[in-house]
Amino acid sequence: MMSEAGGNRKAGILTVSDRCYKGESEDKSGPNLKKLLASTLALQLLECDITLACVPDEIPDIQKILLKWADELKLSLILTTGGTGFSPRDITPEATKPLLDKEAPGLVTTMIAKSLQ
Repeated sequence: MMSEAGGNRKAGILTVSDRCYKGESEDKSGPNLKKLLASTLALQLLECDITLACVPDEIPDIQKILLKWADELKLSLILTTGGTGFSPRDITPEATKPLLDKEAPGLVTTMIAKSLQ
């Protein structure tokens, strides 16, 4: 759910990429997700403050920002992009999984199915 009743909607988009973090490559996925999320919410006449960040492919760095956003900033939605391939440095799922209170495998299945369309 994006918001508590009458609360301020806040979301975060975390790009996990060594190259983007070092400035060697432009982060396109984070800003594109921000546009997609904002336009999707606008269709429902909802507004949302969206925070963007980029971290390297390091478990402590990923977990630190996720915990800050969830526990301190109380973001209603956190999306991650990058770090999900098969190279040894792609560790976003491994960094995220220990922080979850509950997994939602149906969401993963839906994302995979939609990406194949």
